[in-house]
Amino acid sequence: MIPDEEVRLTSMTHTAGCAAKIGPGTLAGILETLPKFEDPNLMVGIETSDDGAIYRVSEDVALIQTLDFFPPMVDDPYVFGQVAAANALSDIYAMGGEPKVALNIVAWPNCVNPKFLGEILRGGADKVKEAGAVLAGGHSIQDDVPKYGLSVTGFVHPDRVFKNCGAKPGDVLILTKPLGTGIVNTAVKAELASKEAEAEVIRVMTTLNKKAKHVIERYEIHSCTDVTGFGLAGHSIEMAEGSGVTIELNVSALPIQEAAPEYAKMGLIPEGAYRNRAFAGARVDVGETEEYLQDIFFDPQTSGGLLISAAPDTAADIMRDFAQQGLDTEYGIIGTVVEKQQFCVRLK
Repeated sequence: MIPDEEVRLTSMTHTAGCAAKIGPGTLAGILETLPKFEDPNLMVGIETSDDGAIYRVSEDVALIQTLDFFPPMVDDPYVFGQVAAANALSDIYAMGGEPKVALNIVAWPNCVNPKFLGEILRGGADKVKEAGAVLAGGHSIQDDVPKYGLSVTGFVHPDRVFKNCGAKPGDVLILTKPLGTGIVNTAVKAELASKEAEAEVIRVMTTLNKKAKHVIERYEIHSCTDVTGFGLAGHSIEMAEGSGVTIELNVSALPIQEAAPEYAKMGLIPEGAYRNRAFAGARVDVGETEEYLQDIFFDPQTSGGLLISAAPDTAADIMRDFAQQGLDTEYGIIGTVVEKQQFCVRLK
């Protein structure tokens, strides 16, 4: 970690609170007011709140375009660069593609030593290289709050696109990273987290979804998205609504970071979890799920795992291949898809 007397990146994000309160409901309303665009080659646009846009270039190639950036959630600038880049690259994997070209997006305060920006960019560049893509420039502006991320272009065969809609009754749901990132990061900021918990959350956030994507692309995948700021709650609702189904989640099967339950019981819940609950709560049947597990379900994730809806006869093979590939994070089968019911998501 960078010593506090040099820089504490997370302490500089307080002025970003107003912007951070834009939730999925507000954003959907804004998008509905925009002009409608039609192009026969636009395969995926804004209609289903998917992870990126997809444009067909030829019969064999479609282009995926996405971007993502945000303020620091960790103090180490190199780690922050890795996390932000992994988060942006994840959208390409979530749509079945391979990232090819990335551009830096930077907002930086003039009063902060640029050597820390250099560390952020180095962290991002290392993740782009790990992904097998190339970093080809970018754009920067002056801002009171540091922000960093990437615009990423990837490619996918038009017949192999993953969308966040298309889940079918009978499908098995798989999650490729453990939940609890927002809760653990809240504990870290409060200086209440153990070194082991901090190390785990950094490992989860900096792990690319590359290996998981390379496994599932060999199977019949009906729907896929990555779990990020709207939490497992918001992203499972998007999948359920877009697919016209209900998702049933087995709470006891959720992969969860080891320290997250303890910190949730201590009340170390990020503000984003409350916003997610306010937006999604009416569409979720929480049943008799304990409060701390509900908090983990609504917890906003940073650079989270892939949420996959797969044909039921492939689940065991996917799990086997995950083990053989040596995924760097905990994963598991977390539920099933059923015919549409009153609620979008049911916790069991």
